[in-house]
Amino acid sequence: MKEQLTLKTTDTLALERTRLANERTFLAYFRTFVVFVSSGVAILKLSILQEITPIGYSLLIIAPVLLLIGALRFFYVKRKLKKYFYKA
Repeated sequence: MKEQLTLKTTDTLALERTRLANERTFLAYFRTFVVFVSSGVAILKLSILQEITPIGYSLLIIAPVLLLIGALRFFYVKRKLKKYFYKA
């Protein structure tokens, strides 16, 4: 069983700010994913934009990669933060 460390108030607040910043960063990755997907679909569906369909396909390929990077980064930082809350 892991023992919880007793941290100073300033350290606890700093860790909480870091956790919240990590969540905001993931949400930024997610917003970017949504914009890339919606832009790619819009480019592919609009007949006026047929000359730039490769850009639409590129956006649809890049979007899941961005979401994967954001999710991996989120869980990596989350795991690292847990090490400060508990003794190994």
